[in-house]
Amino acid sequence: MADDITTEIPSLHIVTLDDDPDFREFIEGVLRSEGHDVRAVGTPDALYHAVEQAMPDVVLLDIKMGQHSGDEVLGELRRRWPKLCVVIVTGYPSLDSMRQTFKQDVFDYITKPFRTEDIRRVLSQAAEELGLGQRPQDRLRSELGRQIRLARTERGWTLRELSTASGVSVSQLSSIERGTHLPSLESLVVIASALQQSPSSWLSAAGF
Repeated sequence: MADDITTEIPSLHIVTLDDDPDFREFIEGVLRSEGHDVRAVGTPDALYHAVEQAMPDVVLLDIKMGQHSGDEVLGELRRRWPKLCVVIVTGYPSLDSMRQTFKQDVFDYITKPFRTEDIRRVLSQAAEELGLGQRPQDRLRSELGRQIRLARTERGWTLRELSTASGVSVSQLSSIERGTHLPSLESLVVIASALQQSPSSWLSAAGF
């Protein structure tokens, strides 16, 4: 079963923040052995710098550090990169802490010590649900399809009704919503206009 999970996870770019050098060495070894590109850092400033240099797929964040507040780091990550996938890793779990961090939209919460299968499970779920590890074009195609489908269903429209309003064929709209076809800029604009949505907000949601 574990082998099946491993093969389903694409190679991810992961940055992890932890003030324990032994744990940083351990987690780097584990994740690299799974085929991921990993950078382990020991301070919040190093984390922010790493994210600025190259946007990771996932940040693993120790919420309980000696000299630094993990809660403050999480708040700063959310302020600067609201779409970033953050997974909390800590050796000091508490129900209150979990409630507080999940209010700030973290993907999951892992407690130390954990098994390799635990981190595999979380990364597999994140990759599947958020489209992590995809090429930028694949991610854009998938997210635009999702945004258009959500906007259409919120209006209670069928594909045919959207087709009538936008002038884009039903078959093309269906392919776009499934994420198998990337709309042209012209098609994107007329679809967004028909749904009274902003194309730029859809592109922003896709990380562009």
